[in-house]
Amino acid sequence: MPDVSVERWSSAMGREAGESGPAVARFVERNADSLRRLGEHLRANPPSFVVTCARGSSDHAATYGKYLIETLLGLPVASAAPSVTSVFAAELQQTGALLIAISQSGRSPDLLSTVERYRQAGAYVVVLVNDETSPLAALADVLLPLCAGPETSVAATKSFIASIAGLAALAAHWSGDMVLLEALSALPAHLEQAYALDWTPMVEVLADARNLFIVGRGYGLSVTQEAALKLKETCGLHAEGFSSAEVRHGPMAIVRDGFPVLAFATSDKSGDDVRQAAAEFAERGANVLLADPAGKLPVLSTHAVLEPILMIQSFYGAAEKLARTRGLDPDQPPFLRKVTETR
Repeated sequence: MPDVSVERWSSAMGREAGESGPAVARFVERNADSLRRLGEHLRANPPSFVVTCARGSSDHAATYGKYLIETLLGLPVASAAPSVTSVFAAELQQTGALLIAISQSGRSPDLLSTVERYRQAGAYVVVLVNDETSPLAALADVLLPLCAGPETSVAATKSFIASIAGLAALAAHWSGDMVLLEALSALPAHLEQAYALDWTPMVEVLADARNLFIVGRGYGLSVTQEAALKLKETCGLHAEGFSSAEVRHGPMAIVRDGFPVLAFATSDKSGDDVRQAAAEFAERGANVLLADPAGKLPVLSTHAVLEPILMIQSFYGAAEKLARTRGLDPDQPPFLRKVTETR
């Protein structure tokens, strides 16, 4: 097995992504009691619906949380539009919602204004944030520190993985899914194994690419969004993430010979649809990179809910190498800062 010690990475992005396994282990240990009590509270006081509040990579994590909560608990989940409060200053009606806010820094003014308005309207606020001293942390009814440690690369990696692992833990405790909780206990070790997998074919195919599609579905949709963002940020690639269902409604029309397609296929029924879409792309002449046990990109098998987390971990290592292959510094994307204070 290749050496995956963080010392071999020349960039902060590579080193920090390699710290995802320990970060998740810290999250689970630090928040064990809080997650147990939160699960008990939500079962005893079920919310009428759930709202997520996030931006960027954290919003991709929220997409993952949406699928978890809707499939495991049957509750509708909506994404808050921060401009409703920060730009339009709209007042919210009283609500029995659960608000889940996710952030690395916890300092964006529009997220803070949204959470404040929902609190005033009676929402129960759960915050997943890496900076425990942030203003967002102070607004929480229940604070779940991500415990990812300092993240200096502009491209978020370990904080994203800690966020989606945290959402999986929240949903597992809330639903009482003991199988998922057991699988979560093995996730830190699996993340280290996933980071050692050889995704060189992705680097080779995308070294000179200009555009590509990334497809997934269900629990895997969030990592297609995240992978597309990372390729834009670090590799200067125009990448678009789609559901394998949505991509058939029009975007598929632009695919021609050699067009790159990256596909994340989980082991459940949604993964079957991704595999079918990948085959359709290949028939059109696309250069398909399928993350699947039988595909060009190797993956680890575990609980289907957790497989996207392992896929994005493997992807991060390949994206870091791809950026350097394309002559770019993955730690310093042009025009971007680590903390984006949107209003």
